[in-house]
Parts: sequence; structure tokens; C-alpha cells
Amino acid sequence: MQKSAPYLVSCLLGLTLVTLPGCTVFKATPATENAATDMSPPATRPTSGPTHYAEFEPDELYQLLSAEVAGQRGRYDVTLVNYLQAAKSSRDPGVIERAMRIAQSLNADNAQQQLATLWLDVDPNNLEAHRISAIQSVKRQQLENALFHMEQIMNQGEDADFDSLAAMASNLPPAQQQELLGLYMELAQKHPENPELQYSIALLQKITGARDQALDQINALLARQPNFQPAIILKGDLLYQTGRQQEALNYLTTNTRRFPGNRQMGTLYGRMLINEGELQAAQDEFERLVKRYPETPGLRLSHALVALENDHPELARQELNRLIGQGHHQDEAHYYLGRLEEEAGNPLQAIEFYQQVERGNYFFPSLARASELQAEAGQLHQAITHIQSLRDKLPNHAEKFWLLEVNLLIDQEQNEQALGAADSALESYPGNIEIRYARAMLLDTMGDPARAEKDLKTLLQAQPDNAIALNALGYILTVRTDRLDEARTQIEKALSLDPENPAILDSMGWVLFRQGHTEEALDYLARAWEAYPDPEVAAHYGEVLWVTGNREQARLIWEQGMEQNPEHDILLETIERLTTGEARQ
Repeated sequence: MQKSAPYLVSCLLGLTLVTLPGCTVFKATPATENAATDMSPPATRPTSGPTHYAEFEPDELYQLLSAEVAGQRGRYDVTLVNYLQAAKSSRDPGVIERAMRIAQSLNADNAQQQLATLWLDVDPNNLEAHRISAIQSVKRQQLENALFHMEQIMNQGEDADFDSLAAMASNLPPAQQQELLGLYMELAQKHPENPELQYSIALLQKITGARDQALDQINALLARQPNFQPAIILKGDLLYQTGRQQEALNYLTTNTRRFPGNRQMGTLYGRMLINEGELQAAQDEFERLVKRYPETPGLRLSHALVALENDHPELARQELNRLIGQGHHQDEAHYYLGRLEEEAGNPLQAIEFYQQVERGNYFFPSLARASELQAEAGQLHQAITHIQSLRDKLPNHAEKFWLLEVNLLIDQEQNEQALGAADSALESYPGNIEIRYARAMLLDTMGDPARAEKDLKTLLQAQPDNAIALNALGYILTVRTDRLDEARTQIEKALSLDPENPAILDSMGWVLFRQGHTEEALDYLARAWEAYPDPEVAAHYGEVLWVTGNREQARLIWEQGMEQNPEHDILLETIERLTTGEARQ
């Protein structure tokens, strides 16, 4: 006989929800990976049979069924909408909790806020709802409300995660950071013995730039709680950031031995050792951590990289291959294995590793190196074809692929082909600064400074404070024209924006020399040479030394420049021009 619609819905829903643990409601994708593990039935509801679904109204049952079906079809947005509606209409704690897990897996902040409010209305003491309300309040910059929920958690004798909230403050505007710090201090007066709260105040002081105050705060806390490990870690970090590097290292050396199981402390110590150039000590520290935590891929990657920097390629290779075998950090591992093979003189193996990097921050550096190695092996056409095919497949990154192609062709001195590629790229992306700058430099190299100047001026209309472009324009005007006053104006502006840049110092010295200000020129060129002993700087510095009578010093500078690049055109021309004149005399 024909059943009524509500009866059919009830039966279907019972079958669907009861069997959830054995079926894939959410298929894991990069965006919803956590949903696959968080979609278990609500703990507050029995799952042995469908009888409990009689508690729901037919409309609620239909919403839940629609949510599950949508989840099976990959429509997670529809799943969330239906669960949210069912939670609001049923006010059932199990449905609310399940809806919350879905909202969290989808990073749906608005839904989380609505559900947390509903959850607290149903269960005012629910810790999870208070935690989520606090997080969402911070995101909305409702800081007093956030602290209200955290205090409710603390009043129940639970960890209120004050430090997590303080860490989130790094994403707030400075005014809100200060506001939160003030609220924490008010709360600390009510709860002076809470170490997490005292620690969080120091963390906020660090975030707001008051590092010395943070250090005083953390020292006071450690005087009362000498074994409070988060405070020990923060103190080590603050010592380092306030310029007391050796004291920080000594402090962490002692405490990593006191608390050998504290992974965060050991990692901070290892990274400080790397920063201070103590590579063997850093390698030893990461080796200790890897032995203690062999299943933590981040530690293994750090161990591999410090071994690579410490010239232990076999150890680095072993760790990187282990990461690949475990399915962790595969793109980083392939990139660094490519570097290892390249440094070992195995370009074909290096290309193979580089080409296995498929995504992330290492994708374009890997593609660039693989393309350069292919070009050096006589496979420039194949490299360019590969870049072009990727540009077609990944149109959202087309500008990066264009820039890679242009730079590769320039590096291989295929100037006409590079100019054609740059022209095509700028037709589609006229606002791309990097490609326009690359074309300007290429045009100058090809003997067309007028077009180079036009490109640089177009670039500077978009970015008037681009020091690199200002310097390039000033230098081109210096060496290609007689418009020296205009050139100097551009270079002076660049220097005001980046006063220690050796390329700009060199340009400033050269334009001053061309204007006849020889002594001033020497000062700038000497500073440029000291910061960056480049062959072109050697040519300029040596020439000014030569014409001022310091010929032996000029020869010494030229020799050092020739050691770097014995075929540098500008340096060779300078030496020949000046020394040939000397021979004739």
C-alpha cells in the first residue's frame, strides 16, 4: 500500500543517519578535509535505531535528510544551510553540535556565531559554545564580549585559552590590540593568581611592541611559577628580540635540557641557533627532537634543511626522501632534493625533482630552476613550451608564467624573442609592474633607451615611490643622455627611499662624476663597492680613482672585479679605454 510522505521521510532519514559512520557523507577535498572526520553522529543522540527521530517534526526531518543528501553530492553549502535551519527549529543539542562541526569545517564564521548563540540559549554553561563565541567575538572586534565568554569558562574551573585569544590579537588593528591588553589587565586584577592570564598579558605586550614591559611581566610570573613552560619559551623569545641573543641561547640551552619533551621550546632554540650561524648545534638539536617526535614532519623538514645548510647532503637527502615516503611536505622535499642534485652536478636528476613540485610557494622557484637547467642543456624550446602549456592550464597565474618566460629568454640572450613575449604579456596585462620593468631593461640593452624610459615612466605613474624604477630611470638618463640634472633628481629620490642600496649608491656616484663632482662621487662609489663589490661598480669606482690619480688603487679594484667576471662588457671597456690612453702617453 502507499505510505504517507512523512512516514517515508522518517524511514529514509532513519536509514541515512543511522548508517552515517559507515558511509562517506563528506568526501574529503582540500577545502573540506576536516568535514570527513567531523561528521560523526551527535554524541548526545543514540544511534542504535531510528526510533528517536520521532522527536523531530516532519519539516525538521526533511531538512536533516536534505542536508545529508547534499553532503553526499558535495554540496556542503546546502548541507550547512539545512543543518542550520534544523538546529534553529529543533533546538536539539545534538543537531546544534553537528551543525557547528560542519560550520567549523567550512570556516563559516557567521554560521558559527549563530549556532554558538543558539547553543548557549539552550545550554548556558556549554564550554564549547563559550569558546566559539569568544573566538567569533575577537574576529568581529567585540573584545569585551570575548572576555565575558572566557571568564565564564574560567569560572567553571576550565582553561579559558587566554593565550590563544591573545595570539589572535596579532591580526587586529593596533587600537584594538591596546584595548584587549587593557581588558586583560582589568581581568587580571580580579584573578591575580591565574598564570595563563599573566602570561597572556606578556604576549599581548610583545605583540604591541612593548617587549621590555613584556619581559618584566614574564619575569614576575616566572618568579612565582618557575616551571611554567609557556612563560619560559616566551622569555627566550623576548630576550632574543630585545638584542640579548647570547643570553637567550644560554637560557634556552638550560631549559631545553630541563624540559626535553617540550617540542615548541626545542624548535625555537633550534631556529635561534640557525639564525646565529651555529649550524652544527642546530642540527644536533633538531636531531634530538626528531628522535623524540619521529612522526612530526615539520621537525624532520627542519632537520633536513639545517643538514643541507651544514653541508651534510646525505643526511639531508635521507630525511627529505623519508618525508616523501611518508607523504609529508612533498613539494618542499622535491624542491630541496632538486637543489641537492643541482649542487652535485646532476642537472637531469635536478630537473626531474623540480618538475615534481606541483603547488605551493615552491612551485614557481622550482619551475624557474628546471627551465634554466633545461635551457643550459640545449632544451630552451622545450622549457618555453612547457611554461606556455602551464599558462594555458592555469590562467589565474598567467602573469607569473609570462614573467618567467620573459626572464628565461633574457637570461639566454634571446632578446628579440624575449621582447615579443614581453609585448604580448603587456597587451594582456598592461598593469604588471615586473614585466614592464623587465621590458624596460631589455629595451635599454637592445639600444632603445627612449622606449625604456617610456616604460619606466609608465611604471612610476602607478608606483611613484618605486626606488628600483627611479634608480633605473636615473641611471639610463645618466649613461644614455645629457639630461644629467633630471637623472640626478630621479636617483636622489630613489636614494631617499632606499639610502643603503648599493646599486643606487653606484648610480649616485656615477651621475655626480659625470657632473664633475669627483670627490663626492668617490664617497658614494666607495660605499657602493664596500657593500656590493660588483664588476660594474668596479668599473665606475676604478675610473673615478684613475682620473683622480689613484691609479694603483684603480687597478686593484679592477682586478677584483675581473675575478668575479672576466668577460664583463662595461668593465672591459673601461679598462681598455683608460689604459690604452696611458700607453700612448
